[in-house]
Amino acid sequence: MYEVEAIDMPLITGRRKPSIALVNIEVAPEAILVTAVIEGNHDQFAQLYDVYAPLVHGILLARVPRSEVEDLVQDIFLHALKKLPTLRDRAAFGPWIAMIARNRAMDFYRQSHQTVEVTEDLRSTDTSGSKATEMLDVVRSLPNAYRETLVLRLVEGMTGPEIATRTGLTPASVRVNLHRGMKLLREKLGFREGL
Repeated sequence: MYEVEAIDMPLITGRRKPSIALVNIEVAPEAILVTAVIEGNHDQFAQLYDVYAPLVHGILLARVPRSEVEDLVQDIFLHALKKLPTLRDRAAFGPWIAMIARNRAMDFYRQSHQTVEVTEDLRSTDTSGSKATEMLDVVRSLPNAYRETLVLRLVEGMTGPEIATRTGLTPASVRVNLHRGMKLLREKLGFREGL
């Protein structure tokens, strides 16, 4: 944080009036890291990755098959590293990488993918993840705004304020999306209000 002191400067009328007020300028930690990476310190990108990988993972998990998420997270961060100098507001890294993740998820479905027919021989007998997969499928059936915030909250473990900070949404929007999303999720799962 930088501070600038007030300076008295004489005016033409002879009266003195402060020309510069005390100003506090806060620089977001993301902006410092982004600047360091752009200036060649690529080790700082690991810190950005550590903070924002859960966000990207959650956004993708809400949109693409679970088996594709890990590879897409890596692709998105590689793309972000290459395009980082084009980021206008260095403090807006979170919303910027969230948008890249959303766009990459849309691109995923635009591309043709090879499909494999699942036969009895290929089918897994392990059902430990089947409940989680079923729940994720129910969450994915919700509208985009709700499913993304629910996955970030329930799967990635982010708090409402963290979701707001990292996605660029207002805290009120996140609260509304979580509330309405949970209500729809309860309805889809067959829970009634008050139980």
